[in-house]
Amino acid sequence: MRQLNRREFLKVGLSAGVALLSSGFPSWSAEKEHTRKLNVLFIAVDDLRPQAGCYGHPIMKTPNIDALAATGTLFNRAYCQQAVCSPSRTSLLTGRRPDTTRIYDLQTHFRKTIPDVITLPEHFKMHGYHTQALSKVYHNGLDDPQSWSVPHWTPHASAYAKPETLEALKAEKDRLRALGVQVGVQEVLERDPRTGLALKIKQGTRVKGPSWEDPDVPDNALADGMTADKAIELLRELKDRPFFLAVGFLKPHLPFVAPKKYFELYDRSQIRPAPNPYPPIWVPDLAMTEWGELRAYSDIPKRGPLSRDKARELIHAYYAATSYVDAQIGRVLTELERLGLADKTVVVLWGDHGWHLGEHGLWCKHTNFEEATRSLLIMRVPGQRNKGAKTDALVEFVDIYPTLREVCGLPLPEGLEGTSFLPVIEQPDRRWKKAAFSQYPRGSVMGYSIRTDRYRYTEWLDRSKTPVGIELYDHAVDPGENVNLANRTDYRHIAKELAEMLRRGWKSARP
Repeated sequence: MRQLNRREFLKVGLSAGVALLSSGFPSWSAEKEHTRKLNVLFIAVDDLRPQAGCYGHPIMKTPNIDALAATGTLFNRAYCQQAVCSPSRTSLLTGRRPDTTRIYDLQTHFRKTIPDVITLPEHFKMHGYHTQALSKVYHNGLDDPQSWSVPHWTPHASAYAKPETLEALKAEKDRLRALGVQVGVQEVLERDPRTGLALKIKQGTRVKGPSWEDPDVPDNALADGMTADKAIELLRELKDRPFFLAVGFLKPHLPFVAPKKYFELYDRSQIRPAPNPYPPIWVPDLAMTEWGELRAYSDIPKRGPLSRDKARELIHAYYAATSYVDAQIGRVLTELERLGLADKTVVVLWGDHGWHLGEHGLWCKHTNFEEATRSLLIMRVPGQRNKGAKTDALVEFVDIYPTLREVCGLPLPEGLEGTSFLPVIEQPDRRWKKAAFSQYPRGSVMGYSIRTDRYRYTEWLDRSKTPVGIELYDHAVDPGENVNLANRTDYRHIAKELAEMLRRGWKSARP
């Protein structure tokens, strides 16, 4: 068989699960060529930081995520573009960065700001794939019907399962409704006059219960178990045609609710709270948050730090919720294997951003720190040679769209702002991006952050683009980002270089 050049390789080889040597990169090899398109199993997990055994956390019970990493490529340094659900997911699914999508909140649909964009699943649909979404893929209330071949499916389950919790929630909702409060009613503020799509929403008052719960129920009594059931059902239905199946799991998002057996996997006395439960030295106030998302729950104080015991309790619950979702991922991947689809399906598993578990005294996301911007990313491509590889290459979630497009041999759409990391899968130790870019708004101020091989540099810019806060952390000596070095004389030249890199933007950081 003759060797193919890179263009032929991408068109014929990878799109059929074939591996050939091309462009000097180590690549896949195969006995024969196939004509069937590769499927895509696209697994999105809400608030999943890289907290898994395969990421160097032996306390974690994540056998299924670990098994996927052992057969694919684990990205040690993958960064979201904004550490909150809708902006991150919008960026990933459109292949554009937040300043292009202009989506910085949880209320605005990207069809309002970039109405003609072709999303990742829509691109696959346009090229003959059946595209379907289960549970949370786009942010709740902001689904994009034109991305999918059939309507989006949502599990119908309460966030809690213990009778006493459900009764207390019902009583509080009844009390509020008696006062005329609209509870849980989403208001549509603006619709697309042509399609009727909700372009701007306002969430009604929500009644929160406890931050965690451990009901003694089967997995599919809760939403993520239902979603795994549905995914298995659909794999059986779709096995004979090309598909892009997006499976969204809700945990470990708050509240940390999982069946009791997953809590029993961990000994709470062995769980250690974050070693740095304090703000970085010389950190600007803009970098910090009051973690209001967590404070909305009934067992969390409205102000002040958490006690060490409460922190350990929450970390335990986060771990249990992670193990619960790991089990659901495992059920879906087992069915993929049983159906003979594993060798025909690209699997990508990602958490939409990181999550603070008490680092810097912070909880939730909503920052530009490493814990919030770095997330879990694993991709497995049929026939890849470097199975089980771990790479330290800097990649961004905005890169997932062009990567899947290239792996599956689809044409390159215009306007993508990421770079395919297929060469990194081919050669995990290769030199790659100079920096990954993230951002987070604070009112009229935007914090722009870059993560290089060694440093994190952040500027908080007001509307006139004047810095009102600067951060610099040296990961070679301070991986916890505990000391802001921006004003240190001996780091002044580094700060200047990184400021220039930030100004030049993401295009100058491409490989």
